[in-house]
Amino acid sequence: MTNPNGRLRDMLTRSGMSQAELARRVQARAKDIGHVQVSPDASSVRRWMDGMTPRAPLPVIIADVLSARLGRRITTYDVGLGDPPDLDRSLTYHASWAETVEAVTELGRADMDRRKFLAATPFAVGAGIGPSRDWLLSTLDQAPEPTSSERLRLEDVTKVRNMFGAFQEIDVMQGGGSGRDLLKKYMNEHVYPLLRQAYSKKVYRALTAAICEQTYLLGWMAFDNGEHSAAHRYLIQSLRMADESHDAALGAHVLAGMADQATLTGNPEEGRRLAQTGRHGLAKVDAPSCRADLWVLEARALAALGDKAGTARAVLNSEKEFSRAESEKDKPAWAKFIDGAYLHGEIANAFRDLEQPERAAEHATRSIEYAKKQNRARRGAMSQAALAVTHLQRKDLEAAHSASVKTIDLARQVKSSRAVEALQDVQRRMVPFGAHPLVADINERARALLAV
Repeated sequence: MTNPNGRLRDMLTRSGMSQAELARRVQARAKDIGHVQVSPDASSVRRWMDGMTPRAPLPVIIADVLSARLGRRITTYDVGLGDPPDLDRSLTYHASWAETVEAVTELGRADMDRRKFLAATPFAVGAGIGPSRDWLLSTLDQAPEPTSSERLRLEDVTKVRNMFGAFQEIDVMQGGGSGRDLLKKYMNEHVYPLLRQAYSKKVYRALTAAICEQTYLLGWMAFDNGEHSAAHRYLIQSLRMADESHDAALGAHVLAGMADQATLTGNPEEGRRLAQTGRHGLAKVDAPSCRADLWVLEARALAALGDKAGTARAVLNSEKEFSRAESEKDKPAWAKFIDGAYLHGEIANAFRDLEQPERAAEHATRSIEYAKKQNRARRGAMSQAALAVTHLQRKDLEAAHSASVKTIDLARQVKSSRAVEALQDVQRRMVPFGAHPLVADINERARALLAV
């Protein structure tokens, strides 16, 4: 005897649909995607709720219909017709586009409903190398054939792209922890469901690029907020979408984010390889902003590996590309903040790691000046922290104290784990100065910041 399907019954009640209406919508959706033989009725729905499991593709279609009705992603597991979400699936760069859609929507739902569990999932070291290779080789399935009934329009995609700019501004000005929950809700309720609609090939390309940007931003916000497991998964799925959109520069941008995360989490060799892969993928594309970013992130990785000559060479190449980027036409929205504040800040961090305080201080100061003009507290905090370290490397505790106070004041204005971690790095480097009053003052100010 089968057990009643309480999950499906509950979802149907929430949707406000009758059994007959659900059957009609499932039949219409099935025909819309080419399954003309699927023809359930009210008695079919009743049997499903009594515990009978319908054959494929009905479970997915039922979940899709309820997703559209409720305005958020509903999985087959949610309606009692599938297995629990497999979070490791989002670490895989799927050749199948259908699998990619399932992976990213499943990840988004898990992030909404099981965020604590996802946060506790270990960061998968080395998981980015395989996807970066697959992206570079670009031997994956191409876009599916467009369906006959075009429902999604370019205007709809434009709305998604316009929202990207608004959310990116929140991240840059307020930190990843500020807008992440809002963006996550927007993606799950309004954007990821678009992947299951009908569209033309032209709309498909634009849609995958737009969703790639937003998925990348979700990953970047998680990264900035210290949620590395979630960030890693979003970035891998974003890279897959970039490949589907045939936008090489966008894919290279995603790899830059993955390289940054790898180096920050203690895997600079992986960070170097990811940055190099991104540059190789730009062989036929003129994207100086993206190249400047990839070169500076390679410099960060090489500095962490102690390669002074390699770091200097990468910094020089980054500066050359950035000089070209200033006249770049039609710069994409995601490249807006690859600018002086960002690049000089990252160069400062590279020279700081090589214990070359004079060069690091020069670039940190320039980054601080740019950030101050733009009111960018996160970047200002991180570059003030880098400047504080250069003072400590020169045994100037008083100057380091001054820069650290500014770091704390700026970090207080944003929700960013990276800004806090930059301050904690300064604190660790102050330990050799013992119980000096200036050290004690910074530690007390830092405690107050962390309490907030």
